[in-house]
Amino acid sequence: MHELLTLITLIVVALVVLVLVIYLLLIIVALRGAGNHLQQLAGGLQKIADDSEPLSGHLGTINGALDQLHGGLTSVDGHLVQIAKVLKLV
Repeated sequence: MHELLTLITLIVVALVVLVLVIYLLLIIVALRGAGNHLQQLAGGLQKIADDSEPLSGHLGTINGALDQLHGGLTSVDGHLVQIAKVLKLV
């Protein structure tokens, strides 16, 4: 009986070790794949940064033009509110 319990214990321990080894190997494979994807992502982000660098010079001009447009549209909005008051729509 003692030999049978020892044999069963050794088999269970071997199975647990085998499952752990397989699990760890799968983790290694997944981490290597993730590392490759991260390298590609970093390369893509660097390309985006390089491609968008010339925009910084134009953004100031665009922002200034939008400020002027905002002022004009605010003035138009005020005039439309006054017209709506005259026509008793508001």
